Amino acid sequence: MRHNRTINHLGRKSGHRKSMLANMACSLILHKRIETTVAKAKALREYVEPLITKSKDDSTHSRRTVFAYLKQKEAVTELFRNVAPKIADRPGGYTRIIKTGFRQGDAADMAFIELVDFNDAALGTKDASNKKTSTRRSRKKTAAPKEAENTEAKSE
Repeated sequence: MRHNRTINHLGRKSGHRKSMLANMACSLILHKRIETTVAKAKALREYVEPLITKSKDDSTHSRRTVFAYLKQKEAVTELFRNVAPKIADRPGGYTRIIKTGFRQGDAADMAFIELVDFNDAALGTKDASNKKTSTRRSRKKTAAPKEAENTEAKSE
């Protein structure tokens, strides 16, 4: 029975569970969105949200505390450099879980977990560099000779 047990043990011993959640948290911070089971996503949300809250205060102590949980320097750097400034005014709720259906092999309930402020589709903003410019099919090529004539006339 699981009376008064607050965390989901996920069928693993404590060392395996801690390292799995640390690796998943690093992947979430680096990639901004990962796909996993719903149970692991809910456990990851409880694991990573206090770390994101701690990253709002960029001090040596908070960096060392977060590094003790994540154990990857690149993820800590990404968290403090890029993620923390973007969520600075948000009082909580940094992640979103989106259920996607069932896995083919074992019918496990699958979900995406993502950082809320980094989902471009939900925010409705796209980068200008990703937008492809459309061109007209009948483009005249007379612009270049006219410019050449204008520069010759000015030089004389």
